[in-house]
Amino acid sequence: MEQIDAIGLLCPLPVLKLRKRMAKLAAGAEVELRADDPAAMIDVPHFCNEAGHALLSVEETDAHTRYRLRKGG
Repeated sequence: MEQIDAIGLLCPLPVLKLRKRMAKLAAGAEVELRADDPAAMIDVPHFCNEAGHALLSVEETDAHTRYRLRKGG
């Protein structure tokens, strides 16, 4: 699974980093994004909805949030 560290990056950088990485992946590939920007809670689901990707899970930790996504086809 691809992992993207966007901790410390502010909107819109986490989603831009995610979009760039996902563009290179085959349909069905899974990605984990780690981000601590509160706006990512809105931006990541919106990005998935607009781009046709599946948001598999959102897990909050003390320091950041982990988003698991599957690239749409």
